[in-house]
Amino acid sequence: MLDTSGIPNTIVNAMKDKGYEKLTPVQEEVAKKEYSGLDLLVSAQTGSGKTIAFGIAITDHIKDESKSFKTPKSPEALIIVPTRELALQVKNELSWVLASSEAKIVSCVGGMDIRTERRNLETKPNIVVGTPGRLKDHIERNYFNVSNIKTVVLDEADEMLDMGFREDLEAILETTPEDRQTLMFSATVPRGIVNLAKRYQKDAVRITAGETNSQHVDIEYRAYKIVLSDQENAIINTLRYYEATNAIIFCATRIAVNHMTSRLTNRGISAVALSGELSQNERNMALQAMRTSKARVCVATDVAARGLDLPNLDLVIHADIPRTSDTLLHRSGRTGRAGRKGVCAVLVPHNRTRIAERLFGQANIKPIWASTPSREEILKEDRKRILENQILKDPINNDEQELVKELITNNSIEQLAVAYSRLLGKDLSAPEDLRNPSERDGNNSRSNGFQNSVWFELSVGRDETAEPRWLVAMLCKAGNLSKRDIGSIKIQPKVTFVEISEEASATLKLLASNKKPIERHIMVRLLEKPPENISSNRNNTRRNRRGERGLDFKKSKEDISRDFKGKRKSERWQKSEKRKTKFSPFEDNFIEKDVILDSQDKVNKEPLSRRKKQKKDFASFEKNQRKKIKSGTSKIEKKIKTKKKKPINKASKKKED
Repeated sequence: MLDTSGIPNTIVNAMKDKGYEKLTPVQEEVAKKEYSGLDLLVSAQTGSGKTIAFGIAITDHIKDESKSFKTPKSPEALIIVPTRELALQVKNELSWVLASSEAKIVSCVGGMDIRTERRNLETKPNIVVGTPGRLKDHIERNYFNVSNIKTVVLDEADEMLDMGFREDLEAILETTPEDRQTLMFSATVPRGIVNLAKRYQKDAVRITAGETNSQHVDIEYRAYKIVLSDQENAIINTLRYYEATNAIIFCATRIAVNHMTSRLTNRGISAVALSGELSQNERNMALQAMRTSKARVCVATDVAARGLDLPNLDLVIHADIPRTSDTLLHRSGRTGRAGRKGVCAVLVPHNRTRIAERLFGQANIKPIWASTPSREEILKEDRKRILENQILKDPINNDEQELVKELITNNSIEQLAVAYSRLLGKDLSAPEDLRNPSERDGNNSRSNGFQNSVWFELSVGRDETAEPRWLVAMLCKAGNLSKRDIGSIKIQPKVTFVEISEEASATLKLLASNKKPIERHIMVRLLEKPPENISSNRNNTRRNRRGERGLDFKKSKEDISRDFKGKRKSERWQKSEKRKTKFSPFEDNFIEKDVILDSQDKVNKEPLSRRKKQKKDFASFEKNQRKKIKSGTSKIEKKIKTKKKKPINKASKKKED
């Protein structure tokens, strides 16, 4: 029975029409009469019904005696949320909660036409829902009059601080009246939220609804150990095993989202993408497809992790391990809402098991560790769903009687049973065969090399200071790879050749085909065959002194006398002597240079000690020549001095005598 104490009848009736049987803990706390008009700092689990909770607070504070909203001079309530999707969701949910109260609600979010939003604000709405950046923009342009604001709600306040909206929030709160009621709703209460509450709230009441750091009782957490190269196949098998009405897959990057969406669509699974690169209209269309069952799977980045509420969402898959425990909880909180049970599956590569265990410990979650559902397990579940299908339990209509008799007459029971099973399973994707996670990606071992690999060309080389350390990091991020998926790297002056495992090259192939940069201006191109004179052995990827990789250090007898530049030491010595004598102004040195050049073959065949001695002798010779010229003892210098000597006047000499 729904407890209506402290709740306006308009909201009670709306909740009954939606099938609510009882209030959630956070709704019960906010509805208490002793908290009416006070500033509140509320922390509660994701999916605990916070939207209806602050709807109750707003209604109680700004409605008039007639139990309905009157047309105000300017908006009376302001709700600030971190994302566009959440803003539109809050607006839609408050619309049915406050439908009988005749409340007018408008939204102000980025990506929408600002002129349309301005016209909506001029209609004198009761409640405004928006994102920090767009709300600040409207206030600075004088489109939004906040002088009449009585209640300000900050939903998902911790997320807004994490997203860098602190300055926007402070600017908005500074412009609102000081006597306003400020409500802060957050899943966690870090130090930043506490400081914000101290600054902009007055004697705020701290409400903790339930244990915020405890495991969600309506969510079953499963940790699936996988081989990293089987990540996509593991996702497909997980979807097939549960066959959830709606499911969401969280990926780390936009590229991974697009690739996974394409992969699912090609497998006959209706999927939509949701990421930051989409326009607002594209996001709305994707969410609408999920709500109308036109799509069954949503592949998203963390843009959808906060506040997004999809109906009948029974399965959440973490394709990549979340970075923090808060991200894990918020992602997982998309399921297990409104009393429904949900499953959260985290894919854990073997080499990241400890990271996952530490993350679960921080989130106070005890998952069920298991292997990804196999082909046999999936087919077993399919048989179970066929036998328990509701179609078999529904009564036969009068219109169907004639058809049933005809089918029984013309077909055997076996044929009908086979037809029934085939019809139910015709749209199901075939499960994948997965490797044992204990193999640790043995086929991708650095020491064993690749059995099958492909080569890619990157439009960056040594001239742009390319080096393996940041190239590997870039490839892992953009191509959804691990270090073991990357083979040889050959850095050239203008380009770089990279060897990638065939099993893990799908994302890079997609980037190459779409001609999209993997980072800044760096383009990737798929090669039909390995580049010439490049070995694919991972053992030959050590960098030499010139910054190249892939140099073979197993030298032949012919190369023993060659240094790291690939030249014989005698050749380097010869080049050095040429450099020393090329600009020498002394004829003797030029003569000596010619002698060295003529006897090159002989010199090269001399022992190393003899060549060193010759080099030393030549240096001594040049040094002595310089000393002679300086002291005037050189024959050439003597001739020059003799020619320049002035003649002696004999007449003047006699006079002196």
